[in-house]
Parts: sequence; structure tokens; C-alpha cells
Amino acid sequence: MFSLVIPVYNEEQLIDDLVGRVVASVTSFAADYELLFVDDGSTDGTVNKLLQHRVSNKKIKIISLSKNFGHQAAFTAGLEFSTGEVIAMMDGDLQDPPELLAEMYRKIKEEGLDIVSGKRTGRKGHSQRTFYTIIFHVIFKYIAGLENLENSGNFSMMTREALNALLSMKEKVRYMPGLRSFIGFNQGTVEYVREDRLQGEPKMSLSKLFTLANDAIFSFSRFPIRLCLYLGILGTIVFMCAGIYVIVDKIMGFAIIGWSSTLLSLYFLGSIQLIFLGIVGEYVFRIYKESQNRPIYFIKKIHEEKEI
Repeated sequence: MFSLVIPVYNEEQLIDDLVGRVVASVTSFAADYELLFVDDGSTDGTVNKLLQHRVSNKKIKIISLSKNFGHQAAFTAGLEFSTGEVIAMMDGDLQDPPELLAEMYRKIKEEGLDIVSGKRTGRKGHSQRTFYTIIFHVIFKYIAGLENLENSGNFSMMTREALNALLSMKEKVRYMPGLRSFIGFNQGTVEYVREDRLQGEPKMSLSKLFTLANDAIFSFSRFPIRLCLYLGILGTIVFMCAGIYVIVDKIMGFAIIGWSSTLLSLYFLGSIQLIFLGIVGEYVFRIYKESQNRPIYFIKKIHEEKEI
């Protein structure tokens, strides 16, 4: 059994193309399969479109969440309900070509890989989002300390053993590419050029992208808190030197003119302290989220074969 998990949110315009291309790709290498579409609280006709396709293809399953819980929560829901021995995950905007699923499947079956991730070698279209995404991957590569993450997103395939390991991590603030890299196993990549969006508007706004990047950095790197330590040490050294300079000036009889340096020092230290509090607050907030232990999603309805 092969499972494919696809979160969708207000993708009514793309559903026909998405289902057509996905079915054509999956049936080229797997006769026994299931397509799990996770509706992340859509308010348009996305679910109705999927139900129309389910009439002719009972291998399509639809998991409707009670509201929009976000991309990572929707992926988690689909992965937890998947039953295949090999499981793939991809976005529902067709920017990641489903035709690559066959090559991913071949690498798992013939090369003995446990996880195959899509690695983007380029992106069609030019936008501010693309620039920010490239910057994030460059920074995250050097501070996360995880392998197989550069230019990789959610588009991937894994064995049941690897998925069980991934799902065993119950943290509430999730970044799937990071979790996928963290669990280890035998990993490989398939390179491709990411397509521009065919229709509709991106569902991940810039603010959501920044939030996801923030979650990734604070979840998989201690760099922010280390930066506080380094800046604190640097500030201590600088102001110790300044203190020695002031004492020497006093001994030599030179008067320090004005209060500008004093005020600037106070403002500088105050700003540094606020930055430190903000960084520590990010970690405290994540600890608080984990301690609440709330489910990361709620299911409204599941449309699957046993209902028919």
C-alpha cells in the first residue's frame, strides 16, 4: 500500500489538475494506493470538488479539519491516518511536481533508502517570497546542525518505519523538514526545479512564512540563545574597557565632557536587554505551548470508502 498526504486550503481552482496529475503519477508505480486530502478548514468549494472526484475514485480519502490549523498540523493529521508501507507528502499547489513521486518510490525500493526528500535546485518565477525563502535556507543550513535540509521542504517520501519515528515526536510547534532530518535513517534526495504557482493566490502569506521560519530556528537551533551569550560577553568586554578608560582619564586629570556617552551607553544596554528578553520569551512561549498539551488539530469529518 502506498499513501500520499496532501493538505489543501481554498484550492478549488486547482483541484481538477491536482487530482488528475497525482492519480496519473501514482498509478504509474503503485496499484494499491490511497490519496489522503486534508482539508485545512477551506471556505470555498474545495471539499465539494474532492467529493466529486471520489465518486469515480474510492481511493481518494478526505479528512476535513474543524478549522484552519495550519500547514504543519494538516500534514500531521494526514500522516497519522495514513496506512501505507510507503508514505509521501506534498503541497497541494502543484509547485512540487507529482511526476517525481515515481523516482522517489524507485529510490526507496531499489536503493534501500528510508527517506527521499525533494531538493530544489531552482525556482520558476521571481518574487519577494522566493528571496526570503532562499535567505532562510542559507541561514538555517548553518545554524540548525541538521543534514539534508538545504532547499528541502515538505515534498518527500518515507517508509513506515521512518514515519513511525517521526510521529513519535509529539511536540506542538512542528517543522516537518526539520523533524524528518532529525530522525536520521538512510536519506537521499531527488533534485528538481520548483514550479511557479499555476492558479490562485499563495495560502502561506509572508507573515505565516516568517512564523514558520521562526518556529524552525527556535525548535532546531540554540543559536538565538547563544547569540545572547556572545553579545553579553562582547558588551561586558567593551564596557570594561570603557570603564578602564574613564578611570585612567580621571587619574590623569582629564574631564569627560557631556553626558552623550553615558546616555548612549544606557540606551544601548537597554536595547540589548530587551532583545534578550524577547529571545528568552520565544523559548518560554514554546515551553508553555508544550505544557498545555492541546491537540494540534480537530477532525470535523472523514470521507472514506467505508462510508459508501
